[in-house]
Amino acid sequence: MAAKQTYPKTKSPTRRGRGFASMSGLIQNRVKTAGEKRGFAVMRLLTHWAEIVGDDLSKMATPVKIGYSRDGFGAVLTVLTTGPNAPLVQMQLPQIRERVNACYGYSAISRVAITQTAPVGFHEGRVMFEDTPEEVKPPVSEEVKRASAAMTDGVENEGLKAALETLSQNYLSRKGASKGN
Repeated sequence: MAAKQTYPKTKSPTRRGRGFASMSGLIQNRVKTAGEKRGFAVMRLLTHWAEIVGDDLSKMATPVKIGYSRDGFGAVLTVLTTGPNAPLVQMQLPQIRERVNACYGYSAISRVAITQTAPVGFHEGRVMFEDTPEEVKPPVSEEVKRASAAMTDGVENEGLKAALETLSQNYLSRKGASKGN
């Protein structure tokens, strides 16, 4: 009979923390360095933008960067918005400057500049403006419902039957479908 092999005991891994760390604690330094590269010394401006400028304005514009001049007298806050919203944001530039300076606690921002973009922005893929309305479809007439039900009479699979009925209702509801177009 073979002798039983013994293995050396390994040390248990040492624990660095007191359990699970919160996500904000893990990424706080990386977010801070990324913000500092864009000139945001106070990250509160980015994280609490809606509270600082208001909900309506935060849906129309988002802060992109803060640029400091060489002489150090005030900075320029660049705000990203869509083309149609730019005049609305332009009218509110003095209020934006006042509110951001109140966030900093001193007159840090001397000017606010506007950058325009498409509704889906290029700003790291996270600018989605919420002012696009949902498309509303007109109700389907009873005649179209009966015709689409008649077309799918022989279909046994309920999922396929429902999909075909929806397809035929959409087709028959189109303008010009009755003319053979």
